[in-house]
Amino acid sequence: MSPHSLLSLARSPGASRAGACDETADGQSGFPAQAIARLRRAGHLAAPLPEALGGAGLCEPARVDALRALLTEIGRDDLAVGRLFEGHVNALALVLRYADTAVAERLARDAAEGQLFGVWNTEPAEGGLVLDGADGLEGVKTYASGAGFVTRPLVTARIADGRRLMLVLRLEPGERADLSDWRVHGMRTTATGTVDFSGLGLRDGEVIGAPDDYWRQPFFFAGAWRFLAVQLGGIEAVLETHRAHLSATGRADDPHQQARFGRAMVAAETSRLLVARAARLAAAEADHPERVIAYVNLARAAVEQAGLDVITLAQRSIGLAGFLESHPLERLMRDLATYLRQPAPDFALTGMAAHALAADEPPHALWPDEAAPRAAERVG
Repeated sequence: MSPHSLLSLARSPGASRAGACDETADGQSGFPAQAIARLRRAGHLAAPLPEALGGAGLCEPARVDALRALLTEIGRDDLAVGRLFEGHVNALALVLRYADTAVAERLARDAAEGQLFGVWNTEPAEGGLVLDGADGLEGVKTYASGAGFVTRPLVTARIADGRRLMLVLRLEPGERADLSDWRVHGMRTTATGTVDFSGLGLRDGEVIGAPDDYWRQPFFFAGAWRFLAVQLGGIEAVLETHRAHLSATGRADDPHQQARFGRAMVAAETSRLLVARAARLAAAEADHPERVIAYVNLARAAVEQAGLDVITLAQRSIGLAGFLESHPLERLMRDLATYLRQPAPDFALTGMAAHALAADEPPHALWPDEAAPRAAERVG
């Protein structure tokens, strides 16, 4: 299936930028069931799988541009749906990378049948998930997006020697989820909550890889490009709403409005270029892991700032109307501002800077363009 056809499928009949709030109306602890059903019918839940396992091969390095475009397209339509789909892709990518062949084939069948996957790693300081000597699970995961709706969560569980093992557990819809604390500014329809796995065991799922595979680099840190691609979609949605408002109110010819919108365009296009390159570097894994991670972290910092800038510029242009619940900007800016709050932004920024400061090459040579050596040869 071509990237064009994948993207066209994402725009299924009835989809809208409000896509995921169809039956939840952006309510607290809601879930975009209709939007996920559309992705399921379009074949997107199976698309990350290799063609031999019923997918479109979107997790293969050669298809990274198609995967990036699809993540951005879904994020542009609805960031909450984009967050859930990115977690689904992340889980399948880990399965395909680390699971034994038989395990990968069984879980691929689940994905092909429309099961929703996710990655749930966050847990409290006390009461986190533990796999005891009797192969039983005890403890919880917190901030689990899609809790009660993700039926194939990939989780990490601490084992006796302190390392952590990946498991994909088979759950029934609505099982073990507590959404009572999800009272949040934005991203309300991600159904994020706490899930208690106590009483389950290895019999209820599949073991993925070896202990601590989850944190292997550069795949762990560099995989952040996927949520950047979704965030880019949110930035583009705010930008389009900004533009539509200026056009509808007859203010597109005002030079001050043009200046604000122009700055927003620069921020969005810069993000698009950085995310595209980060995705390709991460997929290729051809450079030193630290260098790949540094570039993805560079993109993280740039996309976060771009998102905040685009929100501020749209707010200033649209004014108070943009804060009314009836205005499309209101939910878009809440969702984007919330989704931009990814873990450890300072660690990502300073880690990138430390890598660049310690490098032997000058900054412009840290991530050379692939065509640069050939161009230099022709000039010479």
